Amino acid sequence: MKPFPSLLALGLCLMFSQPDLSTEESLGSPFIQSSVEEAKRLVDEAYKYSREKSLERVRGQSTRPSDVLRLLKQPARDTRSAVRSADYLENTLRLIHEKVHSTHRLHKRSLNATDLLTPEELDTIVRVTGCAARVSKPSCHTTPNVNKYRTATSVCNNLKYPRLGASNTPFTRWLPAQYDDGVSRPRGWERNTRFNNFILPLVREVSNRILATNDAGVKCDGEFTHMVTLFGQWNDHDLTFTPFSPSIRSYSNGLDCDESCERSEPCFPIQIPPRDPRLPTGRDSCIPVFRSAPVCGTGESAFNFGGVANKREQINTLTAFLDLGQVYGSEEGLARDLRDLTNDGGLLRVNKEFTDNGRELLPFTKVTGNMCATRQRVTNQTNAKEVPCFIAGDARVDENIALTSIHTMFMREHNRLARALRRLNPQWDADTLYQEARKIMGAYTQVFVFRHYLPHIVGPDTMARQLGRYPGYDEKIDPSIANVFATAAYRFAHLAIQPMLSRLDSNYRENAKFPSVPLFKAFFTPWRLVFEGGIDPLIRGLVGRPAKLNTQDHMMVDALREKLFQFVQHLALDLGSLNMQRGRDHGLPGYNAWRKFCGLSTPRNQDQLAVVLNNKDLARRLLQLYGTPANIDVWMGGVAEPFVRGGRVGPLFACLIATQFQRIRQGDRLWYENPGVFTSAQRAALSCASLARIMCDNTGILQVTSNPFKIPNRGTNRIINCNRIPQFNLQAWIVRPTKTKQQDQNQEQEQEPEQSDQDNKVIGSKSVNNPSTPLSKNHPVFLYSFLDPPEVRPPPPPPDPRGPAATPSSSPPPSLSSWPTTFVTFCVYSFRGKNPRSSLTYELQCIDLCKGMQNILSKRLQIIK
Repeated sequence: MKPFPSLLALGLCLMFSQPDLSTEESLGSPFIQSSVEEAKRLVDEAYKYSREKSLERVRGQSTRPSDVLRLLKQPARDTRSAVRSADYLENTLRLIHEKVHSTHRLHKRSLNATDLLTPEELDTIVRVTGCAARVSKPSCHTTPNVNKYRTATSVCNNLKYPRLGASNTPFTRWLPAQYDDGVSRPRGWERNTRFNNFILPLVREVSNRILATNDAGVKCDGEFTHMVTLFGQWNDHDLTFTPFSPSIRSYSNGLDCDESCERSEPCFPIQIPPRDPRLPTGRDSCIPVFRSAPVCGTGESAFNFGGVANKREQINTLTAFLDLGQVYGSEEGLARDLRDLTNDGGLLRVNKEFTDNGRELLPFTKVTGNMCATRQRVTNQTNAKEVPCFIAGDARVDENIALTSIHTMFMREHNRLARALRRLNPQWDADTLYQEARKIMGAYTQVFVFRHYLPHIVGPDTMARQLGRYPGYDEKIDPSIANVFATAAYRFAHLAIQPMLSRLDSNYRENAKFPSVPLFKAFFTPWRLVFEGGIDPLIRGLVGRPAKLNTQDHMMVDALREKLFQFVQHLALDLGSLNMQRGRDHGLPGYNAWRKFCGLSTPRNQDQLAVVLNNKDLARRLLQLYGTPANIDVWMGGVAEPFVRGGRVGPLFACLIATQFQRIRQGDRLWYENPGVFTSAQRAALSCASLARIMCDNTGILQVTSNPFKIPNRGTNRIINCNRIPQFNLQAWIVRPTKTKQQDQNQEQEQEPEQSDQDNKVIGSKSVNNPSTPLSKNHPVFLYSFLDPPEVRPPPPPPDPRGPAATPSSSPPPSLSSWPTTFVTFCVYSFRGKNPRSSLTYELQCIDLCKGMQNILSKRLQIIK
């Protein structure tokens, strides 16, 4: 397919639709060249000015909260190149547009920039700005181990459509964008624009009147720990990152976005409403905000790059897959820089200057300017030693110290796996050790998210309806992250964050030496991990203390609404306002449009909205602001809904979150359950992996709960010794060095048929190979999707494997004489002995493991015979 056919067609059509201008006339190469050169100069100068200005503030210790947010959301490496190309292209066409109108003295909208461009000239602009390379189809034939390991970018995960789900590609749309001008201007860009006969309210006004709470009014979750909240953030950083425009200066008039409240691309400031309780009001009072960077060839440039023509699309710098990109990086260059290439161990780099009680810490970044030099300001100690920011696979690693602790723990687990694999397979080289450990880690996160995390969020009903048994891989499913998921639905956990990050001692009591930290004093403070007790107290705090419960009268804590990134006495940010402003920037349709998308009711008035929210007062306050339910910002409407049964989001977000993860799983060729990715024995071992075991193996913590997402209790989730948490078994990864590669492949194929048959089993009465099967007759959630997924029904309840053994018994374990049937029983008995209070889920997982071990032994016995 030729690149940009829609633009070429558009250019040709417009050339022949202007009777007052000669269709034979061309702008000519000199004109195009001068426009491109001028556009590049404007963009490069704006980028340079913005970087120098931000670094000047950081070095001078006068960092503003807006500087912190902008530096945090800056595109880097290949993403920066992609964004720069998009800015080159957009500004080239803007300049051509202005020059053509100036020359012909035409009305501003009567002629497009492409009207006098030939197809060859259009192609030249696309090529010289760098946009052509962004849409060219990569070749997967030369990618090494393309069927065994993921690429860092996930290019070629889908062999037919290589860029689906890859990093630095657009977010997908499940509903068309709704911009002020139909192309790229955010909703509400012009303050007097009416939507459904009403003007959109200021986002800060909505935040003040709906979201505001004080820390004293926070209600704790009675079921789930703070780990659920932070794991959600950790998981989000595996899937979505939307960079800001690198420029703080308007391309068209040179306006500095930090110095003015005028709206001029890329400046999209948040206006402060009258009588704001904290911030000064007036025309010149605002919170600086910058638009998300556009994707090459969208918006004013009128290209079609995987989205809707003429609509601005935003870029996702991360892959769409559960692959732990936040550990390893989503670009080849970053992934290489994070590896320890000084030896052949397949390890990740670690800190060479400090350790955490002898355990590894993340390496420091080498970026100029230290945004994490916050110790002196936070502690008021002018002689306190500062440390640089840590570096990991995701740039937000230092955002708060609890998140940094999770990053550190998973980095250590990779290195632990790599060392263990090297002992088991000394013949493996560094790259094999790295890739195999990375592959196991990716499977970890898939198990944790689907089995342990999502059920607590979307509830059992949604899990059964959309996220039941694995239906198999479908190359026609687009796993790309949806704009509404990244910008609204998966930001639900902002309302489950506690105002304090707890630090607990070995007895799960308040740490006397290093007490708990107010959240607003935990942003960008890696020095706390270096000088204040490491990650252990924080991990204990996450699993030993509850999450905040999102209630309709106590939504967002002050640390996020009034003190976000407040290091000095400058204007702190408001996360609730930012979420709504970002949704408008991205042109997300309103609340009712998404309710309809999910097959839910669409309230038309206050009474109907009160029924949906089960809250008359909240419905009244929302409509005082928005006028109609249709105008409610989708993030605001989603977090205002009462929870679904057993979950922590309402029906709308349960639908959107489940839909996204359904596509992530089914559109991932290297999903851990897809036959051929792992052997049956390896899959069985992975099914027994646990977050609790990772904590035990990579910290100094000696006691944990078996389920870190559930609050500790005296019943089924007691705090127990780590030696009672089953270890991850790597025996299935042993490869005999004497075997040839072909023999290894033959053995793997011998092990696969039984499991493959099970994985490809027909669900219900419909084959999983029929991707057009609707989810439900009454559930039109996929009306606008790339392709309808197969029906996913909950599996029938498994028979209880315990039988008489479920009761305590002093009888000896069964004999192995009745091989091989009794082996499985004996194996499960052994695991039960290590964990006498084991749950049914635990034993089912271990039965799978034992069956896998029995298969291996059976094959080897046949060889011996």
